[in-house]
Amino acid sequence: MRSLKRFRLITFDVTNTLLQFRTSPGKQYGEIGALFGARCDNNDLAKNYKANWYKMNRDYPNFGRDSCSSTTTPKMEWQQWWRKLIAGTFAESGSGISDEKLDNFTNHLLELYKTTICWQPCNGSLELLNFLSKDIKSINSDLQLGVIANFDPRLDVLLKNTKIDRYLDFALNSYDAHVEKPQKEIFDKAIEKSGLANLKPDECLHIGDGPTTDYLGAKEAGWHSALIHERSYPYLVKKYGEDINRNHIYPSLYDFHKKLTDDQVVW
Repeated sequence: MRSLKRFRLITFDVTNTLLQFRTSPGKQYGEIGALFGARCDNNDLAKNYKANWYKMNRDYPNFGRDSCSSTTTPKMEWQQWWRKLIAGTFAESGSGISDEKLDNFTNHLLELYKTTICWQPCNGSLELLNFLSKDIKSINSDLQLGVIANFDPRLDVLLKNTKIDRYLDFALNSYDAHVEKPQKEIFDKAIEKSGLANLKPDECLHIGDGPTTDYLGAKEAGWHSALIHERSYPYLVKKYGEDINRNHIYPSLYDFHKKLTDDQVVW
């Protein structure tokens, strides 16, 4: 616990840090698609969902909030961003969805992914949040807990529906912030949103599963960071560089919590 006393702000990523999908988007999309008459192989859906996710993030960053590097590419609303991703995923999987069905299908999926039907807590997330919000705040009343996520505006509703919000002082999504991780500006906005007087980056800790977006992004902003990742240290260093500290990598929040309670985390 002594190592946590230095922090006045601790923030988390959401996807694959606090929450994870109950089933893969490919399978989930397949089940819902069948209800709308779009039947595809789930493996094809999973592959094409992933391909379209990367394509959309490249062409329309931050769920359409930020324009593409090409000045000829128009901006779009975040709902349209998902509509385009969904249409592409099914079309490339061999079962295109007609325009008259696509809006209803998109809205159905957008609503579904606000709920516990699609999401569940990651290993150890609720226990760690409870520990920080009760035990650590009892000895460090200045501590704030928050979320910094590359996410669209559904984030607040999702955190409420999954009961994660009860542990948090605030949540910051990239769409409303007009900036994504790993950019320094979103970490600066989190400091501002905390409302803590004279809060310095060195007093902040960010925890997430993204080696670049979370771990290195926070470090570049002057924060401390912890990486929740199942890959080994040699793999991570080879791919992302030697700025990743072996002692700050944990397979899950359960393992991170255990190290904290055993007082084995050193910043």
